[in-house]
Amino acid sequence: MTALRVAQVTLSLDIGGQERLLVEMARHRDTARFDWTVIALAGRGSLADLMESLGVRVVALDAPGGFRPGLWRRLSKLFRAERFDIVHTHDDRPLLYGMPAAWWAGVSRRIHTHHHGRLEHVHWRQRLLMRLASRHAQKFVCVSHDSARYMIAQGVAAERVSTLWNGIDLARFAFSGPCDDGPIVTVARLSPEKDIATLLRAAAQVVALHPTARFEIAGAGSLQDDLLRLREQLKLTGSVIFHGEVRDIPALLARARLFVLPSLSEGISLTLLEAMARGLPVVTTAVGGNPEVVAANETGLLVPAHFPQALAQAIASLLTEPQRGRDMGLAGRRRVENCFDIRKMMAQYEALYVE
Repeated sequence: MTALRVAQVTLSLDIGGQERLLVEMARHRDTARFDWTVIALAGRGSLADLMESLGVRVVALDAPGGFRPGLWRRLSKLFRAERFDIVHTHDDRPLLYGMPAAWWAGVSRRIHTHHHGRLEHVHWRQRLLMRLASRHAQKFVCVSHDSARYMIAQGVAAERVSTLWNGIDLARFAFSGPCDDGPIVTVARLSPEKDIATLLRAAAQVVALHPTARFEIAGAGSLQDDLLRLREQLKLTGSVIFHGEVRDIPALLARARLFVLPSLSEGISLTLLEAMARGLPVVTTAVGGNPEVVAANETGLLVPAHFPQALAQAIASLLTEPQRGRDMGLAGRRRVENCFDIRKMMAQYEALYVE
């Protein structure tokens, strides 16, 4: 039986949640049934070599930013020349260019995945373009029910929208449980939607109550300098460490006491799943897909977004009740095993490919 040729269209292969998920999808794909090519619109990125080591061809178009009408024609020619059976786009710019191009090229199976949460700050022109491009997707997959409801409200046809939760490789994030003297860990881009500034303000309140508490933040981004200045202003230099990009996330989580994610918007956070798989209690905001991941007061605590005092109180409560944290960690591991295994996720995507 000839393998189906699949084009996975992404913006780039830089380190980020969607890009890391795409690498894990490649790692767990059915190589006998599907022959993958990854098309990166903006460039290869730091994960391209890893993708190729998994037997996936990477094609980088190096398209500049901004509105590029010529990219439709370029992609359409590529899809037609390569005779792809399936085009699967990931997030907004690949949707905008990839879905119409796949339709023009006569690709018979067209799937899009929206990996983010709600896009509250997108200009109306961008919303209109995305809505028009989405008409060419036969299946519009959202990673959370919250995101699916939002996209339907934005005009994506409800009969084409479905929800498929993200998954992680449970073998890479084996259960270890919380370390009683470990740090409070966050893994996130240093960008506005992750709201690390609120975490720092909460950390100042936690340290005032628990002077030995320490926070470790893994990730890089546009707000790094601003956040370092805020750390200085809050006198947290000895209590908060910024690691920058960390490749060995499992090792970082293995020595943690609890995991915190203060986001303003989320789809289904991979780092949240990874922390729960490791057996850590989690504190996160009740936004986007977070309440679909975290069973409130069972696997972790949910707090309002952009509210340092509530975040600090939740963190402090778990510091003073370590057994409660251990119980939450065990429950979190079970929840990830039941609902967020990447093998189950890939089986569902591959069922869509052949549907």
